[in-house]
Amino acid sequence: MAVEGLRMLADPTRLRMLWLLCGDELDVSTLAARLGATRPAVSQHLAKLRLAGLITQRRAGRHVLSRARDHHVGELLGVLVHDAEHRRSMPDHPFGGP
Repeated sequence: MAVEGLRMLADPTRLRMLWLLCGDELDVSTLAARLGATRPAVSQHLAKLRLAGLITQRRAGRHVLSRARDHHVGELLGVLVHDAEHRRSMPDHPFGGP
């Protein structure tokens, strides 16, 4: 399960999408507009994130709203982003640099 979840985060679009879903509950059209992506592409990414257990979805009228599964997903993303920024700012770090 952990490997599959991390595999989903390896895609930049899914990573950005999940980051947005940590802060809000959004439908496909809103996500597509914020990401500058097509609705079909966003729907495919959402399906993968849902199958990996990273998001939940609920129906609200004609819309399906998605959001991060819980606060643990946001914490994981926060650690990943913090680590990437840390390594980028320290070129002499054993795991950093270009």
